[in-house]
Amino acid sequence: MNTFDAGHYDVIVIGAGHAGVEAGLAAARRGAKTLMLTLNLDMIAFMPCNPSIGGPAKGVVVREIDALGGEMAKVIDKTYIQMRLLNTRKGPAVRALRAQADKHLYIQEMKKVIENEPNLTIRQGMVKELMVEDGVCKGVVTETKAAYTADSVIVTTGTFMRSKVLIGDLAYESGPNNQRASTDLSVQLEELGIKMVRFKTGTPMRVNSHSIDYSKTEIQPGDEVPRAFSYETTEYIMDQIPCWLTYTNEFTHKIIDDNLSSSAMYSGMVKGTGPRYCPSVEDKIVRFHDKPRHQVFLEPEGRNTEEVYVQGLSTSLPENVQKQMIETVPGLEKAEIMRAGYAIEYDSVIPTQLWPTLELKAVQGLFTAGQINGTSGYEEAAAQGLMAGINAASKVLDKEPVILDRSQAYIGVLIDDLVTKGTDEPYRLLTSRAEYRLILRHDNADLRLTDIGYEIGMISEDRYARFQDKKRMINEEIERLKGITIKATDQVQEVIQQAGGSPLKDAVNAYDLLKRPEMKYEMVASLLEEKKDLPEAVEEQVEIHTKYAGYIQKSEQQIERMRKMENKKIPEDIDYDDIHGIASEARDRLKEVRPLSVGQASRVSGVNPADVSILLVYIEQGKIAKVSGDEA
Repeated sequence: MNTFDAGHYDVIVIGAGHAGVEAGLAAARRGAKTLMLTLNLDMIAFMPCNPSIGGPAKGVVVREIDALGGEMAKVIDKTYIQMRLLNTRKGPAVRALRAQADKHLYIQEMKKVIENEPNLTIRQGMVKELMVEDGVCKGVVTETKAAYTADSVIVTTGTFMRSKVLIGDLAYESGPNNQRASTDLSVQLEELGIKMVRFKTGTPMRVNSHSIDYSKTEIQPGDEVPRAFSYETTEYIMDQIPCWLTYTNEFTHKIIDDNLSSSAMYSGMVKGTGPRYCPSVEDKIVRFHDKPRHQVFLEPEGRNTEEVYVQGLSTSLPENVQKQMIETVPGLEKAEIMRAGYAIEYDSVIPTQLWPTLELKAVQGLFTAGQINGTSGYEEAAAQGLMAGINAASKVLDKEPVILDRSQAYIGVLIDDLVTKGTDEPYRLLTSRAEYRLILRHDNADLRLTDIGYEIGMISEDRYARFQDKKRMINEEIERLKGITIKATDQVQEVIQQAGGSPLKDAVNAYDLLKRPEMKYEMVASLLEEKKDLPEAVEEQVEIHTKYAGYIQKSEQQIERMRKMENKKIPEDIDYDDIHGIASEARDRLKEVRPLSVGQASRVSGVNPADVSILLVYIEQGKIAKVSGDEA
């Protein structure tokens, strides 16, 4: 191919979805001269499926992205149409924010951020080829023959690689929302020895809001309390738009049952594996045949559109069957389908081929992030993009990589799961995947990660100073409560009684009184002579740290034991064939994953505790032998 020199960059990002935008911004903010190439400048950070951000575990990830200096939280805070805090009746470990987005305004805001980011250039273009020489990625070539050289390249092509849309018996090459598919990169990655897998996802129909009878549905309003994902947000959107809830029924299920053979999912047309935790409605009817109904949420896609996303009816049934099906749902009897639902198949990289930095082991300087790594969801994609951008810039600028462990962030759980265990279906982050979810809370993402964001230059001095003030106020107030004695006066007994607690028998310090499950910080504070005027976020942390002190301490002890295993590094030149006693399956998996530490090795699928013990002995003996040899 005759090409022309289009310029040199430190980092090139292919794609501008949720992974791509975070990767490009992170690399640029770390100080790398960065280029972002995308198929369509009007589709930056597009939401091809659910127009929402957050939810269980995912909402915590968005706050973690913000604490590290990423952008998703700030943009959704400017563009949501509804915000809710989920699981408020449960403990803090499972609470999370979820926002309905104005999907078109979200694109505009993110595009504005990218266009005004110093060190970041964005251009429209289809990448045709990766320039790889002697196992090192040197840049990219577009279909217009522009050759861009770079020291690091990040591929964030989402669900576009060899993507195929399926509706009934119709199948055609396309990315989401009828965008162009990317074929050449898949072929080249395979030629480079990268193993790929075929995955599938889908989306429901969109209907016209004017055609919905909302009187037959249940309103789902946003929270009246001002809320935000970003720790920097100070202005809140209070003019919120409700969502609505309805249900499928026996008539809906019969239509689906009668037409299963015409669904691309069940006719054999779909070859890829779909997401277990976000199944199509056909899959739900087959797997949960005993359920008389399933929830259907009607979610507006923005303030300036009448399109409504029908969550719960993701499908690849023919369009005429979709029409019959939706007309059986209360409130949707006369619904006008504006866009039909569809399934989409695409290529993903098997993620065990990646280092924890998200660099491919087989090609130096080439990173992948987002749904190309086998994940589902905008939040998982954005988190990977952020970390890939940070580490691609680190590589170019000769700085230490940033690898979050499982005790630091859900982002650490996500990436460790991918590169250590892999995934045989589109991966979704769940609270149950985290061993230390009492530590990895929605409310404390800044306390866990802002120091790291500041150290790598992605948190401003002003923001860091405010963060330091918050930490100081939390610690000072906890110590103050420990030093204040509360006597069993009538006023105190009355407050405790109103809270539903048992009366005091003796005087107690304020800290121990706050430990009681029924007592809130404001109740205890009302009993003190000196009342501190503290920010709500500080009061929240004081209460959580006090009530869960024992549990948090136990978790931290577990983390410390785990960290000892993580600190036992495995030599890069280790020969697993030389270790006698390890099971053959474990040996094969260790050779494939090439874990960096004994802790990571212990989480590799197929490696059991006995294999880990043998590996530990081998490493220790190797160190002893090396020391003995040096002394000799």
